[in-house]
Amino acid sequence: MDEIVLASNNKGKLAEYRAMLSGYSVITPKDLNIELDVEETGNTFYDNALLKAKALFELCGKPSMADDSGLCVDALGGAPGVFSARYSGGNDEDNINKLLAELHGESNRAAHFECCIVYYDGKDIISATGKAYGRITESKEGDGGFGYDPVFFSDDLQKTFGRASEEEKNTISHRARALRAFLDSLLLG
Repeated sequence: MDEIVLASNNKGKLAEYRAMLSGYSVITPKDLNIELDVEETGNTFYDNALLKAKALFELCGKPSMADDSGLCVDALGGAPGVFSARYSGGNDEDNINKLLAELHGESNRAAHFECCIVYYDGKDIISATGKAYGRITESKEGDGGFGYDPVFFSDDLQKTFGRASEEEKNTISHRARALRAFLDSLLLG
């Protein structure tokens, strides 16, 4: 498996995958002139990742990999969870603003990012999950990364993902941990 077809055109996510999978050629549906638009109807990150991996495989006939990830906040019962990207119905800034408004006055700001990666080649399914723990800050800190990164204070880095370098984040992020577990599964399988 020298070439990986990743079910995403998200520039931030693609940069993370390419950095972490430097020994592989990571291509996207766009690179294959494929339009991939999968409705994420699953109840879990695994469900959504599997939907995307299978849909991509059906379109390109190549081993495909997809992930689904999101922010889970304890005080919100795990929300936004699988709805993280579309939490407010707007953009990243709108999502952050909604999250901070919902946590206004809340003392329990514990949260984690979770990522589930699924590989599908027409017969085999390999999956792995990774989590990064921390808390939600009172306001944005830093402008790096994407999504909720400016308001997620990492326990490991002792700063927000928004203030972390790409290299720092790629060593401990939920996606990095899921990817390491995924690669371990490939080597052991």
